Amino acid sequence: MDFKAVATQLNAVVSRKSPGILTASWIFKHAPKCYRFIQKNIRTEWNAIDWDRVTSVLDWKYQRRWMPKRRPKILHPYRNRNEVDAILNRYRDKLYVFIVPSDRADRHLRDIISIRLVRLAQRGNFTAKQEIMRLVRYAVDEWLDHPGYMSRWRGYDEKIQETIEGCIRRYRYTGSFFKYVYRTLQYAGRGIQPFYAYSLDEPVAIDADKRKIENVVQDPETGEIGLYGITFPILHFDPKESLDGSGRMEDFWGS
Repeated sequence: MDFKAVATQLNAVVSRKSPGILTASWIFKHAPKCYRFIQKNIRTEWNAIDWDRVTSVLDWKYQRRWMPKRRPKILHPYRNRNEVDAILNRYRDKLYVFIVPSDRADRHLRDIISIRLVRLAQRGNFTAKQEIMRLVRYAVDEWLDHPGYMSRWRGYDEKIQETIEGCIRRYRYTGSFFKYVYRTLQYAGRGIQPFYAYSLDEPVAIDADKRKIENVVQDPETGEIGLYGITFPILHFDPKESLDGSGRMEDFWGS
């Protein structure tokens, strides 16, 4: 018996019995031969059963019914580079998939590697969390060039990092980790106000000699700094929003 045969047999049993919740103990009870093969041959780099690989071959609706072993509510964070390297070294010549995946097979391999790192991070390995966040940013930075809601994330680097960290913490057994991150950013992007860049050296109007810098004012009540205007947007300026001190400006329409 090989893994392909196990996958076929397990899918048949699950499809026939259609459990509301699928667990390791359920497989042990209803498909003991499959369980014994999985226990012996399908292991992670840290010698645990690789349930991610097992659930990935199940029909989609049953993947969503998978209930993993409960993680402890209180994790004790630790750093262990050896655990991370055990994963990365196995795929060292394939890590290009995080930067330039060329086809479906590359994207699938990217998910295999990333999910292994996510599981380590969920066990408390802080080094693994840092590594997967770094690798995911290659794809995220490319997504920011997409039109629509994804482009609204430009300039929100801290929020992007927080969102990725939340995805790592919440991810269960729901298919592609990268698709999960993408959908999370896409849906959350609907409520984000995009940034717009302006030059204060631009004229306040066409054929005007006065520049926008000359219309910079500060609200005496709120302390906000912006451009005074009536028929065009007031631009709020916050020098703390950029590392170089140049600031960013955000539109809202004045009365």
